[in-house]
Amino acid sequence: MAGGNAIRGSRVGAGPMGEAERGDAAPRIVQSYWCANGHETRPSFADEQGVAAPETWDCPRCGFPAGQDQANPPAPPKVEPYKTHLAYVKERRSDTDGQAILDEALQQLRDRGLIR
Repeated sequence: MAGGNAIRGSRVGAGPMGEAERGDAAPRIVQSYWCANGHETRPSFADEQGVAAPETWDCPRCGFPAGQDQANPPAPPKVEPYKTHLAYVKERRSDTDGQAILDEALQQLRDRGLIR
């Protein structure tokens, strides 16, 4: 059985007091943003002097960046496929460089007598 001292059905900050007890809400501005898929997002920001809303905002529906110009939304980011270690090595070295490194390594093994 629960203790008899609990206040049931309420929580901290709850009640009909509203604005009178909590104070006035900060002034807000609502800014529209559009993504490449045409989704509109309308976050609200504090209306402070000298502080502007950000140029871009992430679309909560698709995750693409959204801009303030509906006719020219930002382009979606390019997704590059996963590259293997070999792909990165091939970007840094030409085939002739790779062949020279391989020949040098094979010669060292031959000098040690590990291969013929």
